[in-house]
Amino acid sequence: MPEKKPAPSDRIAAPELSRRTACKLGIATALLAAGRNAVSALLPLAADRHANDPGNTNSVNSKPHIAVVGAGAFGGWTALYLLRGGAQVTLLDAWGPGNSRSSSGGETRVIRGAYGPDQPYTKLAARALELWKEHQAQWKRKFFFPIGVLWMVEGDGAFERASLPILKDAGIPFEQLAVNELARRWPQISFENVEWGIYEPQSGYLLARASAQAVVDQFVAEGGEYRQATVAAHDLDSGQWKSLPLFDGSTSNDSSITADRYVFACGPWLGKLFPRTVGPHFVSTRQDVFFFGTPAGDPRYNEGNVPVWADHSGHFMYGIPGNQGRGFKIADDTRGPEFDPTSGQRLVSEDSLAAGRRYLGYRFPGMKDAPLVETRVCQYENTTDHNFIVDRHPASANVWIVGGGSGHGFKHGPALGEMVAKLVLKDETADPRYQLARFEAPKAKP
Repeated sequence: MPEKKPAPSDRIAAPELSRRTACKLGIATALLAAGRNAVSALLPLAADRHANDPGNTNSVNSKPHIAVVGAGAFGGWTALYLLRGGAQVTLLDAWGPGNSRSSSGGETRVIRGAYGPDQPYTKLAARALELWKEHQAQWKRKFFFPIGVLWMVEGDGAFERASLPILKDAGIPFEQLAVNELARRWPQISFENVEWGIYEPQSGYLLARASAQAVVDQFVAEGGEYRQATVAAHDLDSGQWKSLPLFDGSTSNDSSITADRYVFACGPWLGKLFPRTVGPHFVSTRQDVFFFGTPAGDPRYNEGNVPVWADHSGHFMYGIPGNQGRGFKIADDTRGPEFDPTSGQRLVSEDSLAAGRRYLGYRFPGMKDAPLVETRVCQYENTTDHNFIVDRHPASANVWIVGGGSGHGFKHGPALGEMVAKLVLKDETADPRYQLARFEAPKAKP
């Protein structure tokens, strides 16, 4: 069995689009009926109601009230699918969807299918891609750019070889290319030490910040409630609470929200909110991202001439070509030092910049000595096994924890939201791979 490598991340940066609310565009009304009908058969409602509603009649037609904490890729899509499933949904976020502190901030993310052996993410990515295409067609907004994804393989390539049958089974198109074919197609890349490659021609990148904001806009347009507020609870792990205290900048000292169920999808803050349940198995790390200026008048490094690329060597490097004038982006997927997403100073290190420059000149010789035009510091929220968390809190059956994107979660947003909404509304249990019980120490054999 080949040694598993951590699933590489998909954080890629691109130009920011201006936020246009679905309400102002007036597109939501036509979509409302179609969107709800498409999922209502899949997501039947449980017959319960807001616990504090004085008009509670316990009717089978009552709507459960669900509070979702976190408006990023996981929380936003989950809230939208819960709403379409018939729930009353309140979505909360401290700084807003796609904000610069969030793991769904920045401008782009890769969407690809290669994930190595024995994992659920290739099929999840295939389903997510279907949903991305459907929603951008419905909303008349372009979020997905199918410029292809190229994997450069060094060494035995166990990770990539194990990916091939799973890509085929998931229906994700790919080509397995010899190194001479790689050099013929992309002469601007040096394939030194590369043995072969995988090319996913229908994969590419997604707009991150813009789509995170669009999902929340659509959620509001379809009848959801969005509030910018911070959860002020200090002991959520105890399970001994009936409502969430909030801070929203108002003069009130008793702002809170009471719901029938709660979904915490708050990215790198999960470990702080649940220090005993999640904290020991979860870490937020800082990741430096660099954008280099392409040569004037030289289109070789623009999208369309170079795909999204991933170099799975000793240090897993990845990036995107100089899309829309943003610059030629590269980053190292190696997990960085621990990082506080709230107060951490987002300045790149000189050492990581120097390493990025060395790699750029090695793999893309025409970019040697290119000027640095932009930098970004983001974070991954990593679980210790790099798998997602989708599970009930062990002390609170009506509390769900959803997170651990570990750098590769953004692409899965719509498929994961669809899955989580079904689990929550039908009171079902997630795949054991996502459950918190997997972190328990194995019992000693007698």
